[in-house]
Amino acid sequence: MDVRIHPLNTGFIRLDKGAYITPGDGYGMEVEVPTWAFYITNGKDKFLVDTGMSETKTADWHHKGSYQPEGFRIDERLEKLGVQPKDINAVFFTHLHWDHCSNMKLFTNARFFVHAKELAFARDPHLLYHKSYESEKLGVVPPFQGVEFQTVDGEFAYNDYITLFPTPGHCPGHQSVAVKTAQGLYVIAGDAVFADENLKPDKHRNLLFTPMGRYVNVFDMFDSMEKIVTRADQILTGHGMSVSFKPDYP
Repeated sequence: MDVRIHPLNTGFIRLDKGAYITPGDGYGMEVEVPTWAFYITNGKDKFLVDTGMSETKTADWHHKGSYQPEGFRIDERLEKLGVQPKDINAVFFTHLHWDHCSNMKLFTNARFFVHAKELAFARDPHLLYHKSYESEKLGVVPPFQGVEFQTVDGEFAYNDYITLFPTPGHCPGHQSVAVKTAQGLYVIAGDAVFADENLKPDKHRNLLFTPMGRYVNVFDMFDSMEKIVTRADQILTGHGMSVSFKPDYP
């Protein structure tokens, strides 16, 4: 079975490196990171992990200077692979932050899978996360409003090569997606492993990896990263530059 994973860059976010990626190192350093969604296919079935970020106006509202170049919207990226939104069978959401679920309503024939805790929190987020989820309390419409989801709780094998498993910490109901391929197990980590730097050792704390800086629970976040690093043969991060090194995996 030839399972392929195609990374789809849906735009660029500008953020503070020390606040989001490498806490304790790089505060005040503004960096630009890609925002990945992933198309998975075995040649017949067609799936997405996340649907990416929004257009430039909304992206800039979230993080000043963030933008979506022309042709980078999720359906436009898929079109270059010969795939239409109506062709997608299912979308697996790592979480429901604005940069991972924008434009999801384009996929009219897809079933949407999300962790039950994430959906509950997204619908009624803490004040500190109103913007991340585009809460109605801010006078905006969240991308997931009115959408019917299939909720999962715990590890969930969708088929014989795609498994969802909980990786909370970045947000309460974050989950990652394990994909069995002919060359090993790939984990699409979402923001549980935010960028390439997080896979490097944290020499200051004598850790095998560097936990990211944006989380609701630091202990869950650390445990989830440890779980991913142990489980995966290769990790595809949510915002890392190295994902772009290949047009498809494996």
